[in-house]
Amino acid sequence: MKVGFIGLGRMGSGMARNLLKAGHDVTVYNRTPERSRALSADGAKVAATIAEACRVDALITMLANDAAVEDVVLGPEGIVSHLQPGALHISSSTISVALARRLAEAHRANGQSFVSAPVFGRPEAAAAARLYILVAGDPAAREAAMPLLNVLGQRTFVVSEKPEAANLGKLSGNFLSASVIESLGEALALVSHGGLDSAAYLDFLTSTMFGAPVYRTYGPLIAQRRFEPAAFAAELGAKDIRLLLGAAQELRVPMPLASLLNDRFLRLLASGGEQLDWSAIGDLAARDAGGPAVALSTPPTYSL
Repeated sequence: MKVGFIGLGRMGSGMARNLLKAGHDVTVYNRTPERSRALSADGAKVAATIAEACRVDALITMLANDAAVEDVVLGPEGIVSHLQPGALHISSSTISVALARRLAEAHRANGQSFVSAPVFGRPEAAAAARLYILVAGDPAAREAAMPLLNVLGQRTFVVSEKPEAANLGKLSGNFLSASVIESLGEALALVSHGGLDSAAYLDFLTSTMFGAPVYRTYGPLIAQRRFEPAAFAAELGAKDIRLLLGAAQELRVPMPLASLLNDRFLRLLASGGEQLDWSAIGDLAARDAGGPAVALSTPPTYSL
């Protein structure tokens, strides 16, 4: 299949490489051109513009936030303006429910197909094609997307005919992961101050009732304070919790724990932790108990 891919960050690069390995004809575009050139060595065609990347059967976007997606998709030179009628846009970005709804409406008005297909997994899972994917959209569009999604992940879950439902599911999943990170950090701070060895404590947890991947992934990062380089930056985690709270307000669903997590991310960002891994919120409890702050490899700078 002729596939376009826009957004070659740590997640997108691995995903695009897996499409190439599967034999697809892949054209890539990234606002930072050197990332596109890195994929050309693996056989990708490099587009100089968004319009060039849209000359395909299906286009996948993996971008950082609502602003980037809105610009790339809905901007004057964006995807909606250049994707051919009948072609498919697969949005794998973690974006707001409201924006996903707008994207679906814009594509529908232009005779294009659209599905939301956000992913669960860190960059190593993207590189290994071990992502979990939520997909929502018109049944025919979902069917067209499946051969590509099956290349990118280990399992794809169909959740709705409304694309924005997949984004709501993704945000709620990230909320649960952040909740685990915060609670792990508090528990580790407690037992460490009580004289328990953190490594032994984590071995006990993950070998008994808390063996889920989220505990096995984030427990060691918090205990060892390994927050750089960030696989998922704290500023992106903060963004996801804000988007979750926006969706909760629209649906009139109180989420007090999400409000607490929003404050924890704000505290981390206020102390210069934007580029730390989002698991660094799990270090805040140790700081509150008198421990030192994480040393940043690049001190934050401020301007008025």
